[in-house]
Amino acid sequence: MYVSARRMRWILNLWPPFLFTGVRVRAIAADYSRAEVVLRRRWYNRNAVGTHFGGSLFAMTDPFWMLLVMQRLGRDYVVWDKAAEIDFVAPGRSDVHARFELDGETVEELRAATADGHRHLRWFDTDVVDGTGKVIARVRKQLYIRKKRPSA
Repeated sequence: MYVSARRMRWILNLWPPFLFTGVRVRAIAADYSRAEVVLRRRWYNRNAVGTHFGGSLFAMTDPFWMLLVMQRLGRDYVVWDKAAEIDFVAPGRSDVHARFELDGETVEELRAATADGHRHLRWFDTDVVDGTGKVIARVRKQLYIRKKRPSA
């Protein structure tokens, strides 16, 4: 299902896992080539030592690679999250940001890798950074991508 980037941003900003954790989607490019997200540090998303709760750091990155790839490939493809990893690098003591960029070359690589109808697994990496650019966490998401089989 294709949803305009503007509408997707609106939906995600009202989605309870984001709304109630301080996650805000700042931008989604009209062609779904880029997304920008911020997690504001608030009293309700801090852990016992006063830094960002790890679950919130992961949640802020969770849906974006899948959404970008789904929208760029179109309705003829199946795209699922397959696996994820997070490495907490430094304590998050301020607002943090994540940026996702899906270039045309990568989209064409995915099309080529799935042209025969077989699945393709692809890792995507994202750094969560603070306002100075310091890496707070590194997140990896693996996507399962396959061309849909023709209906019988």
